[in-house]
Amino acid sequence: MEFPIKVALAQAVPTIPEGPGWWYETKLDGHRTVLRRTDETVVLYARSGRVVTQHWMDLAVAGMELRPGTVLDGEAVIRREGRLDFAAAQSRAASSVTRARALAARYPASYICWDVLQHPDPAIGDCRSRPYTERRALLLDLLADVGPPIQAVPATDDRDVAVFWYDALREQGIEGGLSASGAGLVIRRGGGG
Repeated sequence: MEFPIKVALAQAVPTIPEGPGWWYETKLDGHRTVLRRTDETVVLYARSGRVVTQHWMDLAVAGMELRPGTVLDGEAVIRREGRLDFAAAQSRAASSVTRARALAARYPASYICWDVLQHPDPAIGDCRSRPYTERRALLLDLLADVGPPIQAVPATDDRDVAVFWYDALREQGIEGGLSASGAGLVIRRGGGG
């Protein structure tokens, strides 16, 4: 796997799809981040491929709990006053390293993962071509013994639950839109990417 990794971007859809095989995830409003656990350290990349480890050092330290060889795709988020604060996450990402550390002390970040790109088991390795349901199971297994601030995004294959999330959770900072892989609800096919 070559770094930095080009990540998939969201595409808008007009309605929440129905039928078998659909999975839905909440989309959290933060800073898109790829987390790479090497043998020695953790490296965090922005969506652009820029290394942002120093801006999210609290997440890098937490990422040391992951097995070496793990690469995750997710969102660095910050909660303030019970809500996700997009401006706070973007402010931290755009600040100087010194200011980022001061902001982290006041408002620690969480890393919400929605995908495993590389599994640390060499027999599994690069997961990007595997079906969503298989990658989801691998992600949950990898995070089973890792606690907050690193956690898996909530996901369901129940459309009624997804509609509830879409309608009720926006006031907590969930983006309000529909996408096949990005805003408001993330909508995926169980057998595909």
